[in-house]
Amino acid sequence: MNLSLAPSRPAFSADALTLDSAAETDRIVVGLREQLRGMRKRGLVLGLSGGIDSSVSVALAARAVGAKNVFCLFMPESDSDPDSLRLGRLAAETFGVEAIVEDIGPTLHAMGCYERRDAFIRELVPEYGPGWASKIVIANSLAGEGYNISSLVVQDPEGRQTRLRMSPAVYLGIVAATNMKQRTRKQIEYYHADRLNFAVLGTPNRLEYDQGFFVKNGDGAADVKPIAHLYKSQIYALAAHLGIPEEICRRAPTTDTYSLEQTQEEFYFSLPYDRMDICLFGLNTGLSAVEVGAAAKLTTVEVERVWADIAAKRRATRYLHLGPQLVRPVEEIAC
Repeated sequence: MNLSLAPSRPAFSADALTLDSAAETDRIVVGLREQLRGMRKRGLVLGLSGGIDSSVSVALAARAVGAKNVFCLFMPESDSDPDSLRLGRLAAETFGVEAIVEDIGPTLHAMGCYERRDAFIRELVPEYGPGWASKIVIANSLAGEGYNISSLVVQDPEGRQTRLRMSPAVYLGIVAATNMKQRTRKQIEYYHADRLNFAVLGTPNRLEYDQGFFVKNGDGAADVKPIAHLYKSQIYALAAHLGIPEEICRRAPTTDTYSLEQTQEEFYFSLPYDRMDICLFGLNTGLSAVEVGAAAKLTTVEVERVWADIAAKRRATRYLHLGPQLVRPVEEIAC
């Protein structure tokens, strides 16, 4: 007796995230135009950081409304990497959009951003002051502790680094002061949007949006977020299609928030973006940990730890996605 065998499913790989870049560009451009018509806005404002996400976003914005209707901002501050400004200018020049520098350092000094942050650091390192630098890092979820612990890394004027455990109060204080940076930038963006009758464009990719890697009413605030549905690896595919300069594409993703150089994975994510994409895609599409592990070069246990970390961040940052909560809905203006 002959038994027919069902064809086997192809092994899962990163190829599952392959994008038709031309078609996706067209969809985003059409979507942006429709959204702007609905808001009665005639252009787009965005901050250019010199990173891949904002560079792809400015390219899409220019295609959607024309370069003359895109206004970009470079917003450096005292801790910024000079490369951010240089590469941001390169992106603006590449797509022919108007861009200006709004140095937010003096504003942050006036509000006590750096002073407040340093006061919390000095609770652990009393000598912390001029010539020192710092950053916050997070324990890698693959280590298997079951929870993530953030640490403070400080560097003295001689270049010696020390890693210190923080109390919740110190951690929250440093983060609260640092979040002034993102909120100040957004205030500047909305000033220019209001005077031009433009909309503000936010630049989170899917990984950042899903995992709450943004500041509420800071970089999380925007009128449109055209790439929030795209995985980071898909952003790189769009970058190649849109002609983003190679130097920007090669730049390692960074927070560019703290005075010490800091990668996104040591601050927030468990893995580099390409492997995080595979894990998140596998979780979202119901694949097994075995399949995802083979594609991401992780053990099944490691995949399960990454998934647990994703779920924990979704729970912890759910409030970031919420609008202001009303006791009762106002039916006449419900969206």
